[in-house]
Amino acid sequence: MKHSFYKSLVAVGALAMVGALVACGDDNPSNPGDGISSDSASVIGSSATVPGSSGSVPVAGSSANVPGSSASIPGSSDSNPVPGSSATAPVASSSSAEPVKPTGNPEEDIKKYPVASYTNLLASGTTNKGWNSRYWDSCKPHCSWMDNVDTSSQAAYAAAGYTVRNCNIHDIEIPTFSLSRGLERYWWGMEGVPSSCEVGAGGSFTCTDMAPIQVNDTLSYGFVAGPSNQGCGKCYHLQYDGSTNNGAATGNPDVKDTHLALKGKHMIVMASNIGHDVDAGTTQFDLLVPGGGVGIFNALSTQVGKSPEELGSNNGGVLSYCMQQLGYWQVTKEQYQECVMTMCESVFDSTQWPHLNRGCKWLATFFEAADNPSFVWEEVECPQYLVDKYTTTISTTLETNVLYSENWDKYTGGEFITTDACSRTKNDQGEFCDPEKLAADKAKSY
Repeated sequence: MKHSFYKSLVAVGALAMVGALVACGDDNPSNPGDGISSDSASVIGSSATVPGSSGSVPVAGSSANVPGSSASIPGSSDSNPVPGSSATAPVASSSSAEPVKPTGNPEEDIKKYPVASYTNLLASGTTNKGWNSRYWDSCKPHCSWMDNVDTSSQAAYAAAGYTVRNCNIHDIEIPTFSLSRGLERYWWGMEGVPSSCEVGAGGSFTCTDMAPIQVNDTLSYGFVAGPSNQGCGKCYHLQYDGSTNNGAATGNPDVKDTHLALKGKHMIVMASNIGHDVDAGTTQFDLLVPGGGVGIFNALSTQVGKSPEELGSNNGGVLSYCMQQLGYWQVTKEQYQECVMTMCESVFDSTQWPHLNRGCKWLATFFEAADNPSFVWEEVECPQYLVDKYTTTISTTLETNVLYSENWDKYTGGEFITTDACSRTKNDQGEFCDPEKLAADKAKSY
């Protein structure tokens, strides 16, 4: 995956933002227990709010029984159908009551969210086809830039789902935008918090709890960089078909045991990035997964203190490295999985980076170490879990008094450095800011 270019944003007397271009290549709990049932758990919250423009898309089969005979995972019993097959009534959507705010621990968060029913796309004959590549470069997500969502009014901004959360190098959420660095007496403006892939340690990073999370044996949630013809905040239901994009162009896909093991499993993914080199023609979704490869941009080395060489292959990450080391023929799925697990332990310290460690190992466990697998898909409403992991909890209004900082790596939590020395409306002297008070506020530091 390749990622975001930073563009500064300024506005005089009005809000305007110029953001990043992204290029990606190669939930109110109904069950206070685990919230996951192999009998009734399925995919889409039937009335969940969808940031972006997919809220009008109906959820096919949201309460229908799912035939299990053609969607069982290879190697499993025919009596073990896709979860959801025994559901006789729709599961209450997580948006039907007060949203559950995530704690930052996905494995605990996911237990608080109900999961509604979903469609067996393989059995229904869905013809939309696509495939996954993978990446994790740690850059500021494309959808964290305000010019990539509708900021024409506060209502429009809310309807668009706000911006994606971003975090500092210590994985603490920070604003997605602030007052401009050039703020002074006769000039007022705002700009996005710069990306770590442009300015290094002091910039904004992907929040690590956006790593994929397993819901049950056949369902996971995650985030993707979608093609440029898809928008921020849309969600998609993917069901893997047991094949791969590798070799597909020649009509001879290189199907391995890993792809067959993934067949029938489901993912709901939400677009948090736009990949301008992601292939819209083949519906490529670049999956945000730790250890997936950094591509052109690399803030991950800065964040975790590992050299690029220690992160696996530049394109494809730990799995591609394992495939290169073990070979491509007569290698078992278990060998690939073991290698990936070992690499994940090596790259991501489980104490310091638990979400990155867990998300990386997910590639070996739930995802079966499948390289560039193919799927059938449909656009769906977003589960509240993904909405809550996506949405900034700080930059939710089109007004801010947070001062620009070049060193967000110094921020360790608590109050932000703000100023009330400025106004978007000039005073009688033609000034936006009181220079003395502004200078005093700017002298503060994290």
